[in-house]
Amino acid sequence: MLKAGVLGAGHLGKIHLRLLKQSEKFDLVGFYDADEDNAKKIESEFGYKYFDTIEGLINAVEVVSIVTPTLSHYECAKLAISKGKHIFIEKPITNTVEEAETIRALVAQNNVKGQVGHVERFNPAFKAVRDQIHKPMFIESHRLAEFNPRGTDVPVVLDLMIHDIDIILSVVNSKVKNISASGVSVISETPDIANARIEFVNGCVANLTASRISLKNMRKTRFFQKDAYISVDFLEKKCEVVKMKDAPVSPGDFDMILQNAEGVKKQIYFDNPEISNNNAILDELESFADAINNNTKPIVTLHDGTEALRVATMIIDQF
Repeated sequence: MLKAGVLGAGHLGKIHLRLLKQSEKFDLVGFYDADEDNAKKIESEFGYKYFDTIEGLINAVEVVSIVTPTLSHYECAKLAISKGKHIFIEKPITNTVEEAETIRALVAQNNVKGQVGHVERFNPAFKAVRDQIHKPMFIESHRLAEFNPRGTDVPVVLDLMIHDIDIILSVVNSKVKNISASGVSVISETPDIANARIEFVNGCVANLTASRISLKNMRKTRFFQKDAYISVDFLEKKCEVVKMKDAPVSPGDFDMILQNAEGVKKQIYFDNPEISNNNAILDELESFADAINNNTKPIVTLHDGTEALRVATMIIDQF
């Protein structure tokens, strides 16, 4: 079991504490939080050991889970890496691309591992269809949320859209060619609703919409590729795969057949993969433990986190 500690005991930090405590791959040593009153309340309520300095916690563990506000990710990660600790760092990886590049370099120099908390990679609906997504040429994603003051200190692109940016970059094996975007601030000082169109060198186009002032919650992405349409509902944890194949010579009464202008007939069939229920945050944390113990590449690397931030920054620069 890897000795683990958590930096930051806010909403998500408390989830990390609970899951690390129950995991059989980690030994939760304790946590640090800048708000001493909040920290002591959590310590008395849940029994997690509170360290009154960041250094004290880092020195006592092998793995540091960084769940502090984004502005402090860089300094926390730098300190942990300098002491030879592995880092799990929540998304977005850092506040700037330059900081992310520095963190990547430091991890390589100190021979430790790092993973970024892009949790949707571990969403059971996405995992169920990931192997069927091949060279998508058009992708459309909608991530809409009801208003919540938590997270409004950053643009909606870094708060919500970055999830879909990471998912899209993980399946489109091509460099970004062009980005056009617009954003509107309605309640916050930064944009609350944004739309971005990402064009890739291979011709793929992704259209992303994110809003944190919606009347309903929605987290859906649709992938269109040759002979297939794949829909992933990240919120409801459902997926749908619609495929086309050459029509049989003698179709059955219930077969769905389409014929194009050239007379080519295709059969439509539905493939709804089995979805296994899981705790995505626990899965991502334990996958990081496996990467450390087996000396393998983490599923969401610091490079992945950096590229997602790079694209998010390019989108924000358009506003």
